[in-house]
Amino acid sequence: MPRDELEHLAEEFGLEPGAVRPRDALAMALHERQQLIAATDRQALLDVIQWGRRPVPSNATREQLAREIVRIKSMRFNGLSHRGLLALAIVRGVEIRPDDQPRDLVKRLKRQEGLLAKLNRKRRAWLGSMVSGMLGESEAGGEYQFLPPQQGAAGESPAADVPPASIKQEIEEAGLFGGITSRIKRSADAYLNQKLDEIEARIDRKLDEIDRRLGEWRDKEVANRLRILKITLWASVIVALLSLIYSYIKYYVTGG
Repeated sequence: MPRDELEHLAEEFGLEPGAVRPRDALAMALHERQQLIAATDRQALLDVIQWGRRPVPSNATREQLAREIVRIKSMRFNGLSHRGLLALAIVRGVEIRPDDQPRDLVKRLKRQEGLLAKLNRKRRAWLGSMVSGMLGESEAGGEYQFLPPQQGAAGESPAADVPPASIKQEIEEAGLFGGITSRIKRSADAYLNQKLDEIEARIDRKLDEIDRRLGEWRDKEVANRLRILKITLWASVIVALLSLIYSYIKYYVTGG
């Protein structure tokens, strides 16, 4: 794999390519991270997905779940289970000890963030609170539901789309422009999906109408052909009878 693709893949799994200079060392670190994710409880990864409200299919693989978890920047761990904390610590590369309690994992996760990242997150949270107050939006979201399963993979039963997180949470994770852009994109996608459903329903109605008219035309055509066949059959019978009468008169009456 080329160096740039390897670095991009490492970033998707939560590694910092700049911290690992040699290519072989980066590949080794990426392999170790993949092995840790493969050995992680899938339900623990799903707990993190539900806590972070990330839109994923219900039958996503561990690697897909881990890539989505890497995009979660929230440091509010309320509502996250113990196994979810362990999975989050694994994905973020935090050291885990056998006797760790949830508060120990939370301390290490917050310590890993760094002072500058923490200040930036606080600034984004303040902007999110201000924008949320201006829009009059409540912070609480609806109940989390997974996206429909991916085609061609076995998984759980399909569910509805994920209720969006609050604008405050989106701005806190992605910044002011990123959060607003994400909200606008989601609204535009919902509007387009609604319009596409309406267009599809109209097309279905038109196709049903065309099929009905074709059926009526087919029935009329079949009835006309049957009528022509009957007329042809009766004409053949009449011609045959006339021919028989002519032959009878010719032979018995005129002596021909």
